[in-house]
Amino acid sequence: MNEHLELSLHSSSMNSFEELSIKKSLLSAISDLDFEKPTPIQKEAYPKILSGKNVIGIAQTGTGKTLAYTLPILQELKYSKSFKPRVLIIVPTRELVVQVVDQIELYTKYMTVRITGIFGGVNIKTQQVLLSEGTDIVVGTPGRLYDLILNRSLQTQDIKKLVIDEVDIMLDLGFRFQLNNIFELLPSKRQNIMFSATMTEDVHALIEDNFVDPQTITISVSGTPLDNIGQSCYSVTNFYTKVNLLNFLLKDRTTFQKVVVFINSKKNADRLFEELKPSFWNELGVIHSNKSQNNRLATIERFDDGHIRILIATDVIARGLDLDDISHVINFDTPKFPENYIHRIGRTGRAEKSGNSILLYTVEEENSKMAIENLMDRKINNILFPDEVKISSKLTIEEQPRIIEKNHHKISKHSTGPSFHEKKDKNKKQYNLSGGQKIKLKKAKKYKKPITRGSKRKK
Repeated sequence: MNEHLELSLHSSSMNSFEELSIKKSLLSAISDLDFEKPTPIQKEAYPKILSGKNVIGIAQTGTGKTLAYTLPILQELKYSKSFKPRVLIIVPTRELVVQVVDQIELYTKYMTVRITGIFGGVNIKTQQVLLSEGTDIVVGTPGRLYDLILNRSLQTQDIKKLVIDEVDIMLDLGFRFQLNNIFELLPSKRQNIMFSATMTEDVHALIEDNFVDPQTITISVSGTPLDNIGQSCYSVTNFYTKVNLLNFLLKDRTTFQKVVVFINSKKNADRLFEELKPSFWNELGVIHSNKSQNNRLATIERFDDGHIRILIATDVIARGLDLDDISHVINFDTPKFPENYIHRIGRTGRAEKSGNSILLYTVEEENSKMAIENLMDRKINNILFPDEVKISSKLTIEEQPRIIEKNHHKISKHSTGPSFHEKKDKNKKQYNLSGGQKIKLKKAKKYKKPITRGSKRKK
């Protein structure tokens, strides 16, 4: 029996959240959200987190990880008048802070729980005031959390539970230093809860250094795509031909109802946005780390609400965002790391709905495509390039061949010629010598003896 079938049977055996013996206030909030039964990660994580042991959860994005770790925490969290937080949740991006805070507020609709979101890019004094008013749960990004702990605005003495969500992307963003420093500033007696989509070497090292005897939950094997996602690919010659193909596909508004287009860099995201804007100016949005926080949040909200149909995004920004009803994920480029492809296509086909993924790859990206197929242990269906789409001869600067000019004037150190003749005696550097020194110099030259006693070599 394979793992997917086993998980399906486990999930089906639990028909409701009542079987987890959750208190009424939480059950009422969950009922309002129309959650019918726990997902596999929620079912497995609940008793392990309640036990108080350190817990590692490995599960793909979109499997209900936020509720998986917040449900047992909220089950145990009691009313308190203390201004010091008892739960710290660390996430990699500002957008995830906002999302997690919003979700916890929905879960605590019938509870008295104070939640504070902390992230950079805004006035730190405003956040200092919020913390001084008291809070139970703090959700924040590593850099700003570390700053607030250092200036003692965030008091950590009462923190009993530490949650690190999307830890693999957090390490990719270079937050290891801040995470290690935060660990040192927290009480040693605490429960550590960590969730990641992949188990990388960096994640494993972080666990080894900071977690004692953790309980590991693995729900979905890294590299195994969701079965309800249809995958296909096109072989394309270059960037601007990809643009032409994308223009052609997106004109079918009936099929491509809600689309996320993933791209590898901020520069290319802006370049693609400008190319698509003439055809889809009122249906198009772009998010990456160079956009302001307000711009990014507004764009995501417009996309989630259906006001725009196409969202261009880089991996770092879009990772972990909970966006519903996405009909297609289009990989404008082929990720160099095959795991990133899995995270990208996980944006569609959520909540047991069907989804579609399209990969555009060039000859240079073919090896990366093969690495993805090897990771998944399946081939991506190749579709013939449409005759209606024009193949562009225009190349980006990165695609243009490099012309290396030969240096015909390069001459060896030992070359001789008119430009490298020996200087005449009269042009050589002259030294002001006394009469005695001149005599010594002549004798030394004539008899090949050292000029001074100090320069004699010992034999």
